Amino acid sequence: MKKILRQSGILMPVASLPGKYGIGTFGKESYNFVDMLAEAGQSYWQILPLGPTSYGDSPYQSFSTFAGNPYFIDPEMLIEEGLLTQKEADSYDFGKKSDTVDYGRIYSSRFKMLAKAFKRFDASKDKGFAAFCKKNAFWLEDYALYMAIKNSFGGISFIEWDEPVRKRDKKTLDAYVAKHAEEIAFYRFLQYKFHLQWKALKKYANDRGIRIIGDIPIYVAFDSADTWADPRLFRFDENGYPTAVAGCPPDGFSATGQLWGNPLYDWEYHKKTGYKWWIQRFKHCFELYDVVRVDHFRAFDAYYAIPYGDKTAQFGKWEKGPGFELFARMREKLGDVDIIAEDLGFLTDSVIRLVRRTGYPGMKVLQFAFDSRSDSDYLPHNYGPNTVCYTGTHDNETTVGWFKKLKTSDRRMALSYINRRSFDNDKDIAFSFIKLAMGSVSKLCIIPMQDWLGLGDEARINTPSTLGGNWVWRMKKGAFSKKLAADIRRITKLYARM
Repeated sequence: MKKILRQSGILMPVASLPGKYGIGTFGKESYNFVDMLAEAGQSYWQILPLGPTSYGDSPYQSFSTFAGNPYFIDPEMLIEEGLLTQKEADSYDFGKKSDTVDYGRIYSSRFKMLAKAFKRFDASKDKGFAAFCKKNAFWLEDYALYMAIKNSFGGISFIEWDEPVRKRDKKTLDAYVAKHAEEIAFYRFLQYKFHLQWKALKKYANDRGIRIIGDIPIYVAFDSADTWADPRLFRFDENGYPTAVAGCPPDGFSATGQLWGNPLYDWEYHKKTGYKWWIQRFKHCFELYDVVRVDHFRAFDAYYAIPYGDKTAQFGKWEKGPGFELFARMREKLGDVDIIAEDLGFLTDSVIRLVRRTGYPGMKVLQFAFDSRSDSDYLPHNYGPNTVCYTGTHDNETTVGWFKKLKTSDRRMALSYINRRSFDNDKDIAFSFIKLAMGSVSKLCIIPMQDWLGLGDEARINTPSTLGGNWVWRMKKGAFSKKLAADIRRITKLYARM
C-alpha cells in the first residue's frame, strides 16, 4: 500500500504581514515569515488572491485577474535600487495603526510614492522590462490602458465611460494611448516591479522547502480590464450589461441568498475557443504559485444565475457549467497541475463526481463539523486522504471566536469529540482544534495564522456579505516568535506532517 505524504502549512494573507508601510509587502517581513515557516516545519504558505483591489478592498473583486496589487511592492527594495529615498518613503501617511490596514490612506498615498520611483526608472537600461512587457502583452496592455482611462474618468466603472471608449472604438483608443502614454507606462512599471519582487520571494520560499498555495476566484469583477477588453467571454447584452450575475440561493445562513454581482461566463463561447482564456489564466497562475486553490469550484458543474438588476438572489436558477471538459483540456495543454477544489457548502452528486473525476483534493473545514443534529461530512472521522483540512478559512471566524459563539448543544458535542470538559484559555481552545485538524487523515492541513496565535474575532479577515471592516487585520511584529515556531514544529512532528 502506497504511503501518503502528510504535510501542513499556514494561511496568511500577504496584506496581513507586519511592516512600516501600512500593509504587508514583498519585503523583509515576508522573507522573515518564510524563515519562520521553515523553522516551524511547514511545507506550504497559503495566501489570498494577489490582484489589485477596488471598492470594498476585497482581493476577490479585482481590476484584473492577471495583474498584481501594487500595494505589495516593497518601498525598501525600491530605495535599495535608488528609485526612492528613505525620506520620500517616510513622508507619506499610510495609517497610524500597525495592526490594521487603512486602505483609504494607502490609496491616497501609495501611488504618489510609486510615481516618484517610476520617474527615476530608466526602461532603456533594464532589458528585463521589455521582455516582461512582451511576454505579458496579452493582458498587460489592456490592463494598463484600462487603468489610465479609468483614472481619466475619475475612477467610475467602465460601463459609465463614453460609448466609443467603452465599446473600444479603435480610433478612440489610439487617441487615449497617445494622450496617456506616460501613465500607461507607469502601470506597466508597477506590474514589472510586482513581478520581480514576487518571483524573488517565491524562489526564496521554494529554496527553503516552502511551496506557495495561491487562490483564484472563479469569477472576475464586473468593473475590470477583463470584462472591458473582451466582453465575448461573458453573458453581456448588446449594451455591455450582464444578462445575469453570480451569487448563491437562499439557505440557512441567508433568507434572500447572496448576490455577488459578478458577470457570468458565456460557456458556449469558451468551448468554441478551446477554453483558451481559461488556459491562459491557469498558466499565468502556475507561474505565480505552486498550487492553486480554485474558489467556488462547484460552479464548474452548475452555477447560480440571478437576473441582472434583481435586488436579492431569491429568483435565480441553476444552470450547467462546462464540467470535466474544461479540466481535460487544461490537462492536455498544461499537464498535471496541483489544484485544490474549494467544494464547500451543499454539494450535489454531480459536483461530487466532478471533483472525484478531476482527482483534485477537496476542502474540509472543522468549523462546519459540529452540528449536534447530524453526522457532518466535515467531522474528521468522515474524511478521506485526498482532502485538505482547515480549522477555518479567510471567510470564517477565528477558531477562538467560533467556539465561544457555539450553541450550547454544539459546544457540548465539540468538547465530547475532542475529549475535553473545558479550556484553560484562548490558546488552549485554538491548539485543541488545531491538533484535531493536524491529526486527521487529510494529506494536507492548513491552519490560519490567527489560530496559531490564539486570537479572537478581532483578527477575523472577512465576514461574507458585509462591507467595511474586512481584509484589514495585520499580525503584530514579532508575534510569530521562536517559541511559537517551536510549538508548531512539535505539533507538526507529532502528527507526522514534517
